[in-house]
Amino acid sequence: AHFVESGGGLVQAGGSLRLSCEASAFTLDEDEYVIGWFRQAPGKGLEGISFIVHNEEHNWSLDSAKGRFAISSDIAKNTIYLQIDRLKPEDTGVYFCVGTHGRMPRSFGDEDEYEYWGQGTQVTVSS
Repeated sequence: AHFVESGGGLVQAGGSLRLSCEASAFTLDEDEYVIGWFRQAPGKGLEGISFIVHNEEHNWSLDSAKGRFAISSDIAKNTIYLQIDRLKPEDTGVYFCVGTHGRMPRSFGDEDEYEYWGQGTQVTVSS
């Protein structure tokens, strides 16, 4: 698998989660890449949440995600994280780690721009 996600689960509203994405298809301290997270809420389409561009030189986040979502990387562990604080029931969904090699997406939030996908991790927020 190109990415292996973990860290999802059932959490009460107001709680926090940290999702992890082991990026086996990438070497984070060497490659040119964009890696980030999409979310698919029940019955809805994919929504791009937050993305990291090679060594965090330039990140992008959905406006509504700023303040509660934070993306980061651990080069030594070759892992990308998504910290989600003050969780809301509307954050419920499957979170996918995605990536592209060697180019900048024309639009960060366009799922067609990413050729590498993880299997997803389920986040369920109870009210």
